[in-house]
Amino acid sequence: MIRPFAGLRAARGPRAPGVSLTPRARRIIRLNNGFQLLFNLLWWMPVFYAYQREAGLSDGQIFGIQSIYYIAFCLFEIPTGIVADRIGARNCLRAGAVVMTAANLAPVLAPSYTGFLVHFLAIAAGRSLTSGAASAYLYDGLAAEGAGEHYLKAEGQARALGLAAKVLCWPLVGPLMALAHPTPYVLSAVSAAGSLVCAVVLPRQSAPAGRAEATSRGGLAFLRDATTALRCVWATPWLALLMVQGVAVFTLSRICQVNLFQPVLLDHGIPEGSHGGVLAAMTVAEAVASARPQWLGSRLSPVAWVSLLSLAMAAALAGSTLGGPWTVIALLCVFAAVTGFAYPLQRKLVNDAIPAGAPRATLLSVESIVDRAVCALAAVAAGAYLSAGRLDALLWHSAVVTGVVMLVLQLVLRRAPGRPRKQPVPDPVPELVTTAGNP
Repeated sequence: MIRPFAGLRAARGPRAPGVSLTPRARRIIRLNNGFQLLFNLLWWMPVFYAYQREAGLSDGQIFGIQSIYYIAFCLFEIPTGIVADRIGARNCLRAGAVVMTAANLAPVLAPSYTGFLVHFLAIAAGRSLTSGAASAYLYDGLAAEGAGEHYLKAEGQARALGLAAKVLCWPLVGPLMALAHPTPYVLSAVSAAGSLVCAVVLPRQSAPAGRAEATSRGGLAFLRDATTALRCVWATPWLALLMVQGVAVFTLSRICQVNLFQPVLLDHGIPEGSHGGVLAAMTVAEAVASARPQWLGSRLSPVAWVSLLSLAMAAALAGSTLGGPWTVIALLCVFAAVTGFAYPLQRKLVNDAIPAGAPRATLLSVESIVDRAVCALAAVAAGAYLSAGRLDALLWHSAVVTGVVMLVLQLVLRRAPGRPRKQPVPDPVPELVTTAGNP
């Protein structure tokens, strides 16, 4: 039986037998924290829109590149997910870090439309190599150590640490650019190289039970794995619906925090020099929420929480059209906090819904394909709205579409085969203790 909140249950007082982390589990969490922090530390994020405008790119070109990026991500996802299941998630993380390092150097070598296009295509390749592999490695690694209940906390903590690093780094981008214009991209490449070091020293993992035999095959194994994954999605309606539910969270967060963040601030008269600080404030809000998914409580099911959080994200974006600069900043911080709650919860829901023995990394890549396909369409739409000067309309229309989709999806989910029975009220989550010290 699927237990979405099984990982939130912990004994009060001293930890119960079997709950404490083994040294190997602690090492997995520690190195995962380091990898996620460095791999996703993109110094150029607060300024890439303005950076491309200064390089001579138009809004149509900038958002066109973003649409191509999402489409490329979709094309890369299935083969890279299968690769992760075939050669091991750890090796896939290493390859992704190498590609990401090279990707961040492309705009330095060629600050033009072609250079930025190559940059984002390489990022799509690097991220697709790690998107399913990272989560699969952590989930399977903790499960093998008998610490599967710590997955939700570990996933949220890795994200929170990465976001905290961005809080410290992003406000420095403006001053560093004044010293050397390409600095954000050079530092991003250095960070990606650091993530490669973490991936190299990750502990080796044996194939999960039920997948060892499949891993030893050759020849048509890639096709078999892809077919197995698609059959699994088809045969598990609950898993398919959870993947669709996560589209709203991913699309809203990605389009807002990457594509519309600077246009929204500029539209409200907030100068470029303040964008790093605003993004840092948003990141603080998201980091705190990501590290505390248990604050959501248990009165609602995890599925209901994700839908409710999706609606809250859409409402925050729409509300930003009604106020002045400080209202916009406050609502963007609320948006970021809600995103922080939603991401770990949605990730755990999907992981728990994957049947035992199924190719986990490939299935997580399928989810990512769905997310990026919608983002590709959303990026094209965003570019068209912005070119027409209709930013407010874009935000309101996004909120309406999200509301309708979530309402219909909740009705379908209530009747979906494989829906888990209501779980007992979970106890609070104890603090996860690690010796390490995340987009």
